[in-house]
Amino acid sequence: MNVLWAPWRGVYLSGPKPTECIFCSAREAADPTEQYVLCTTPAVIMLNKFPYATAHLMVAPRRHTADFAGMPASEACELLTQVQRAAAILQQVYKPDGMNIGLNLGVAAGAGFADHLHWHLVPRWIGDTNFMPVVAGVKVMGEHLQEIYEKLRPHFA
Repeated sequence: MNVLWAPWRGVYLSGPKPTECIFCSAREAADPTEQYVLCTTPAVIMLNKFPYATAHLMVAPRRHTADFAGMPASEACELLTQVQRAAAILQQVYKPDGMNIGLNLGVAAGAGFADHLHWHLVPRWIGDTNFMPVVAGVKVMGEHLQEIYEKLRPHFA
């Protein structure tokens, strides 16, 4: 297997973790472009700064919560509608061959930010790899985060 150097993943894995909630700070950001925030209403939708693949998005509720089971059905439905919207935009703009959409509840399930639930949308292309070994051997698509942000931002306005 060829090894692709993706330094941004190493920075995340070995660096200090944020002490504040990234989704709450994104929601309140004075300059959304600094955190690659695509929209904040009715949900926070942002690019993952340390992506597994090109255009890896995260969708989170505006309010700080980790309790999916206790979430009012109306809020859960609205969030799922925003996940669906984000998936449609990714499909339109990037035309992936597939997509992983997941919600990791709790640290044991793999949540990096367990206190604020969020969905991951990871576009996939034939020949990259499947989702399970993605951490060890993903084929990263060659596009800068800022370019991705500029392509997607108008679709979330």
